[in-house]
Amino acid sequence: MTRSRRAIALATIAVSMAALAGCSASAVGSTSGAACAPEDIKLIGQVRNETNPYEKSWLDGGQELAESLDLEQKRLTYAGESPKQLEQIRQELSTGNPECMVLNVLPNSDSDTTPIVKAVEEAGAHVVTQWNKPADVHPWDGYDSWIAHITYDGVDSGYQIAKAMFESMGGEGNVIALQGILATAAAKDRFAGLELALEEYPGITLLDQQAADFDRTKAFDITKTLLTKYGADVGGVWAANDDMALGALKALDAAGLAGEVKVVGIDAVPEAVQAIEDGAITATVSSDGPWQGGIGLAMGYCALTGELDVTAQPNKNREFFAKQFLVTEDNAADYLTPSIDLADFDCANVFNRVDKALG
Repeated sequence: MTRSRRAIALATIAVSMAALAGCSASAVGSTSGAACAPEDIKLIGQVRNETNPYEKSWLDGGQELAESLDLEQKRLTYAGESPKQLEQIRQELSTGNPECMVLNVLPNSDSDTTPIVKAVEEAGAHVVTQWNKPADVHPWDGYDSWIAHITYDGVDSGYQIAKAMFESMGGEGNVIALQGILATAAAKDRFAGLELALEEYPGITLLDQQAADFDRTKAFDITKTLLTKYGADVGGVWAANDDMALGALKALDAAGLAGEVKVVGIDAVPEAVQAIEDGAITATVSSDGPWQGGIGLAMGYCALTGELDVTAQPNKNREFFAKQFLVTEDNAADYLTPSIDLADFDCANVFNRVDKALG
């Protein structure tokens, strides 16, 4: 599939359906009833920061999709500051033509999702949110511009990495846990997965748990403190993401314990996957950051060009757990270089990774 072929094909569909060269309220196929010429569509990806390699891979995936469509993706980062995130979005919505704008957004916390989607709804733009939202708020609850919410089964991923670590410890020993941002569903669910695994392995004891906010530096500092407190009693470090796992690994190295203490994380960033290959980390879970970065933009693009009628989709396609994959030494080589398959973003394929509905 070439860039020009796909862009031209979708442009032809949009023109034939809507007879437009821009946006109109009379066309069909999108959540708001508007359709846009492909070249008029503005793509925006927003994450906390690009120092986190997983979040950088998200924006890289969005850029690769954008380039395949002869478009650009605007990369926004808000440094984990909720007011800044919302202000960035409002600023974008106030410029240009929001009716031809697609945002693929990582809300900073569950409570940030509602004001984000309300701002997008008011401006007439389109948005896909990922990871965080209140459990009782849904895209089909009166929102015309909220295309979908995508997340991953955090309980399952937290459980999978815990089980892999416990098995590597022979089912016996003590562990410490590094939680993420406690106001997010991802952090809560992943820790719940750890707790489930602990119930199944009575020989494993959780010595301590601290919130390191998905941040490598905080994880390094906290792990140093906990190693000082518990010393050689620590046999494993469970981390709610790879960035924290890598911070813990650095602290273990500084304490002369690298290779003696098991470490697990989530995200399958290249540095962590390489550490799995090298035997320094036991396991991680891939949610496929590059795919996440592209899929939200692809959904919006297909809706705005008239090739995807979002309102005709069942609820399970508008709010879902996407497929995820456990990465261990047995398959780490397959995950060393994150990449995307542009076929995943064809309009007929955008729901191919729906694993199960939320709840």
